[in-house]
Amino acid sequence: MPMTSILLPDSETEIEAIVHEAAQSHSPLAIHGGGTRPIGKPVHADRTLSTKLLTGITLYEPSELVISARAGTPLAEIQQTLAANRQRLPFEPIDYRHLLGNHGIPTIGGVTASNSSGPRRIHSGAARDSLIGVRATTGRGETIKSGGRVMKNVTGYDFVKLLAGSWGTLAVLTEITYKLLPEAETELTLLLTGLSAECAVEAMTTALGTPFEVTGAAHLPATDGMPTRTALRLEGFDASVRYRTDRLYSVLQPFVAFETIAAEASRVLWASIRDVEALETPHDATIWRISVRPTDGPRVGESLKAKLGSRVLYDWAGGLVWASAPADGDGGAAVVRGAVASVGGHAMLVRGSPELRASVPVFEPESPGVAAMSRLIKATFDPAGVLNPGRM
Repeated sequence: MPMTSILLPDSETEIEAIVHEAAQSHSPLAIHGGGTRPIGKPVHADRTLSTKLLTGITLYEPSELVISARAGTPLAEIQQTLAANRQRLPFEPIDYRHLLGNHGIPTIGGVTASNSSGPRRIHSGAARDSLIGVRATTGRGETIKSGGRVMKNVTGYDFVKLLAGSWGTLAVLTEITYKLLPEAETELTLLLTGLSAECAVEAMTTALGTPFEVTGAAHLPATDGMPTRTALRLEGFDASVRYRTDRLYSVLQPFVAFETIAAEASRVLWASIRDVEALETPHDATIWRISVRPTDGPRVGESLKAKLGSRVLYDWAGGLVWASAPADGDGGAAVVRGAVASVGGHAMLVRGSPELRASVPVFEPESPGVAAMSRLIKATFDPAGVLNPGRM
């Protein structure tokens, strides 16, 4: 259903009024940030509530490693502000624009609503693990505040973690607070070439089992005459990185000889891995994001390659499997779900036509118990069902 009007509030008060009216009239709203993550089933709503004008950093204390910003604040603005003080968001959020072929502007609200996390998750956790405070307007038209601007132990429901990854179905995020990390002085990537997926996962898990603080572990598919590449990233002070590289080299010698790339070349490589650029083309291919145990990653990936002709990228040491699939039929849904069911895990349809997203489960189907709990939570936050109805 086409969107007929876009609402552009610039304050919580306006958002409260819009959502309250929508709840009273049972008029659904599509919640929109920067438009770079059109993931989930198509939302059928006559109006779009955009946080585009809800911008600005509201608190930044470099000495306390904490930042707060309104939900529509461009991610690039936050990263630029942090870079000036050699700080960063810990979780390396993915930029979906390459993969999804759009030209929106990623926002901190969209990052939070999707729990967006990149290769550094294996070291620093997901977005929700760095999220320490939110303000959000529920489907009742009421603004709630959870968490704060410092880390502390609290009792009761952790709404901060609940809202991260809720894709705008429980509340409209209005302000977000994250803890930060210092920027690394340098980084270096070890590249092992020509490994099979199974050997690559063994090498990556071996590296992660050492005390040498690997912050990225990925296996890239062969392409354009280039063999497979297995990448291991080390970050920190220069002397520490050099010492850990030497030690890791001796640990990995049984696998294969490798080369190293440093500084800017390493950052470019990991931005490409983060944004799954290896699967960007062909643009009409279906793309799945699959989460399994790292040791099960190759089994799933090889099964999809054999049955669907998939191209596969492994991140998180094999625990995150990105796979292409044919654009026609069910987009490989039956094969993907079957492969995931055989090992236990989750699969999410990231790229597919609106018709495909409407016809197959986009997110991993929930067990009856979890589904019942999800309905209860949705009814508590959004009893009229007006926020992004049907997206999840």
